[in-house]
Amino acid sequence: MRPIKQIHGDKAPHWVGDGFFVKTLINYVDDQPDFNYSHTDPFLLFDYGEPTTFAPNPDYQTQPHGIGKHPHKGFETVTLAYSGEISHADSIGGRGDILEGDVQWMTAGRGILHEEFHSEAFGQRGGVFSMVQMWVNLPSAHKLTDPKYQFIKRAEMPIIELVDSRDADSQDNLTKDAVAQSADKQTVIGQVAIIAGDWHGVTGNAVTFTPINLWDIALHTAGTTILEVPSTHNTLLLVQEGRVLVNGTSISAGNLIQFAAPIEPSVDSQPVPLSDAATDTIELTYSTDNDEHTPAKLLLLSGEPIGEPIAGHGPFVMNTQDELRQTFRDYQTGNFGT
Repeated sequence: MRPIKQIHGDKAPHWVGDGFFVKTLINYVDDQPDFNYSHTDPFLLFDYGEPTTFAPNPDYQTQPHGIGKHPHKGFETVTLAYSGEISHADSIGGRGDILEGDVQWMTAGRGILHEEFHSEAFGQRGGVFSMVQMWVNLPSAHKLTDPKYQFIKRAEMPIIELVDSRDADSQDNLTKDAVAQSADKQTVIGQVAIIAGDWHGVTGNAVTFTPINLWDIALHTAGTTILEVPSTHNTLLLVQEGRVLVNGTSISAGNLIQFAAPIEPSVDSQPVPLSDAATDTIELTYSTDNDEHTPAKLLLLSGEPIGEPIAGHGPFVMNTQDELRQTFRDYQTGNFGT
């Protein structure tokens, strides 16, 4: 079982533009002995927008809520909408509305400009808005890759049913078809959507530059389930809604768990099916013994560390200070992204 090392949650929220009220739960610029980028590599930053209610915006056409055009270089942004909708547009022609449960995976690479606002439909009707955005580092060999945009719809994600590990006959979490064939033996307590990475041979649709798992988890029935993560990955787990026992520790919504350091990989970083990799376990126990019976929603992210030096400031993350200075010069002189 992978031990919990630290819980990140006691952070003051702040506005990004006027549309995203977020807590920055991890940030690569933090450089303390007990917490720094090496503990989360390749994940640079994690912003969590707790559920926030927005009134209808009658001025949406001229003043939509969000953040206008801004640059990124040297990494990827991954955005997941829990509630509400986000409109995205960028300098390479990528655009679209991220609806509830959808994911946008944007590779900034050698440079991109983009903007993010509440969608027109959400802006005009208002409602509860909640989202996650994380920054994922790129290895030096791909820092200057062409920018690209992946839009991953919820309906296109592989879904795995999670079964209660306390059932005598439970061996593994099963696909939907397998669960249907053994419903009399298995208690299904939730499901996981595979956004990126591998779950016992089931792979997510996101294309990544280094081995990464991103799993969106929902628990709706009392029980315990076991997750397996590669032993070589840095691993984090967000509790987005409800309360859950994680390895026996009660964790409430709005907290990001950082697990103990991984083992050193013995071979070059290559995606390895979970069934073939050395793994650690994480135990999730959900109880319905509460007044609200709130389902638990979680987001697991794990990734093999890149292990390279970084030099970053603002929206740019490179490997050296010289590269960072050149990036700022390029942006200021109109050569950004070329």
